[in-house]
Amino acid sequence: MGKTNIEWVRNPDGSQGYTINPVKGLCPMACPYCYARRMYKRFKWNPEIRFENPPIKMPPKGSRIFIGSTMELFGDWIKSEWLEWLFGSICEHKKYTFIFLTKCPQNLIKWSPFPGNCWVGVTATDYWKYVDACNYLSQVKAVVKFLSLEPLLSWDENPQHFFKGSGINWVIIGQQTPVSAKTQPKIEWVRQIVEAAGKAEIRVFLKDNLDPLLRTTDGQIPTGLCDNYGHTLRQEMPK
Repeated sequence: MGKTNIEWVRNPDGSQGYTINPVKGLCPMACPYCYARRMYKRFKWNPEIRFENPPIKMPPKGSRIFIGSTMELFGDWIKSEWLEWLFGSICEHKKYTFIFLTKCPQNLIKWSPFPGNCWVGVTATDYWKYVDACNYLSQVKAVVKFLSLEPLLSWDENPQHFFKGSGINWVIIGQQTPVSAKTQPKIEWVRQIVEAAGKAEIRVFLKDNLDPLLRTTDGQIPTGLCDNYGHTLRQEMPK
């Protein structure tokens, strides 16, 4: 376990939170934008999928911990006993918040209701994946449910019923890294999602890699996309 550079994994005091990867190996989903696959290739890490349970020194109480930043933990290739052990350990560490993020939302219902110290999120890179994510999250019980629209690769310009009935508390929006003009989302997409989230009283976190896209030529960030002081991107955390 170690401190993370993932900007939306933050402790309640605003400091950076932690990540831990108890399941190692190369994720079979092979998403073309996956940073973990690039790391496995670069450092020639062992690609075998396996569960490792080394002794762990826990961070200060109250910390937030993202579990599985380099592996899809709800894929069909993950053994049930691995997740059973994880959730058992989570229940024993009630002073911490554990964050899960998946691209396999269809498998979340098996583990619902989640322990009260879990946040559960789904990645959606386009509008129709967003629709699926909302449908699946509506069936799941968790104290915080969120969407990660990162990378935001496409979007329906005229969608209806944003976030309806999903119980979502938080939305993260970002673009693909490394940043490229070919994969940049449209400003209109970001505005539309943020406005809809505001109407639904959903908190919004805009990743730093959106700053060059959203900041105007005079160096300003448009109203609604900035913090209360107008200087930095809107980066809210769940209540």
